[in-house]
Amino acid sequence: MKSYRIGAIGGDGIGPEVVREGLRILRHVADREGFEVQVDEFPFSAEHFLKTQVTLPPDFLETARGYDALLLGAIGDPRLEIGMLERAVISGLRFGLDLYVNLRPVRLYAEHLTPLKDKGPKDIDFIVVRENTEDVYAGIGGIFKKGTPDEVAIQEMIFTRRGTERVIRYAFDLARRRGGRKKLTLVDKANAVRAMDLWTRTFEEVGAEYPDVERDHAYVDAAAMYMIRHPEWFDVIVVSNMFGDILTDLGAMLTGGLGIAASGNIHPGQVSLFEPVHGSAPKFAGKGVASPIATILSVGMLLDHVGEAKAAARLEDAVAGLLRSGKIRSLATDSGTSTAQFGDMVLEALESPSKAHT
Repeated sequence: MKSYRIGAIGGDGIGPEVVREGLRILRHVADREGFEVQVDEFPFSAEHFLKTQVTLPPDFLETARGYDALLLGAIGDPRLEIGMLERAVISGLRFGLDLYVNLRPVRLYAEHLTPLKDKGPKDIDFIVVRENTEDVYAGIGGIFKKGTPDEVAIQEMIFTRRGTERVIRYAFDLARRRGGRKKLTLVDKANAVRAMDLWTRTFEEVGAEYPDVERDHAYVDAAAMYMIRHPEWFDVIVVSNMFGDILTDLGAMLTGGLGIAASGNIHPGQVSLFEPVHGSAPKFAGKGVASPIATILSVGMLLDHVGEAKAAARLEDAVAGLLRSGKIRSLATDSGTSTAQFGDMVLEALESPSKAHT
């Protein structure tokens, strides 16, 4: 029997609650599909830091490489300096494990979830490939004369040919195998940010190797408008780190909000990290009102990554059925459905798929 080692980090705020449900679903699917999962949980969080002064232990990266995948809940706590823990844990894992693809599906499962008028599931079904290890997030820069009238803050935007090419090539491969229209749209701002000419040239050069994939281009400001007015134009988008961060949250709102937004931080063929993108939402921590659907869909991405495509499809179908049937009407914290009840509904749908659709 196949067995997978999964490392889980609940983290802060609502993170432990949604990860608990995600792991419950993961174990159930594994049992039904005939494989095993061995889950090890790690305490990295603000609470852990306040007790130990340790964010992410230096040796954890080597430990992480021994897993098939990692599942993360959320990181962030108002008791700590803004961004300190996020940079240490999330960025530490992304950069330390070289997880150069941030993969964000934008798929509408039920028409009532989108704020767009006259748009339905057939119109909103694309995926964003965001570069994940360069750009301003590389952290090159600093602050000079802080707190004085002469203060200067600099953050460098960094692109490399290697980093740009590998994420663009991943996106072309994805567009080729995804089963959609085989269309890849490059989003950049090369008309104003001339460093992004590297993206434009690399896209064209790599694209010549994929004659079966249609190529398109949009500047980021125009792309944001097109996502609202004509989401059906998109199949696969490839975009830089910072612009991708912004566009993917916009994409999440097209499909029901951050409560449904799953993501993968991926290095093909190596241990990768999967997480919901809603953040730690500390004011809701411990109340049991957060939707775990984004985490459950992230578990589906994790399953697909480790090679359990059938299990991943079964899980996504169960969630989609619940949303289409109206059994899940809202993913907001005031939905009236508890975190555990969401999990129960998914478990029931997995056991009786027909019930999810009625």
